[in-house]
Amino acid sequence: MSDRPEPYDRMKQQYPEVMSAYEALGESLRKAGPLDAKSAALVKLALNLAGELEGGSHSAVRKALEASCTHDELRQVALLATTTLGFPAMMRAKAWIEDILAKS
Repeated sequence: MSDRPEPYDRMKQQYPEVMSAYEALGESLRKAGPLDAKSAALVKLALNLAGELEGGSHSAVRKALEASCTHDELRQVALLATTTLGFPAMMRAKAWIEDILAKS
């Protein structure tokens, strides 16, 4: 069993060509610029948090941990949201990060 959410795995089973293309696009985008894996993972986390995407945020935390981001770095991403998104959004973002950190 993978560490990915069950719906993702189901989608991959139902539509393997679509998911392969999607994953290939993601890999191409990561390689398209100068950001290292760690920086890209932090940006992706920030985008998911700002977009209020809970599942995407959880996934981004897992991927950021795989890219060697520390717990404190991930928490700082949430804290930085305070002045841009507001205190309630920061608290939500931090809670989503902590959901995954509690399991790691």
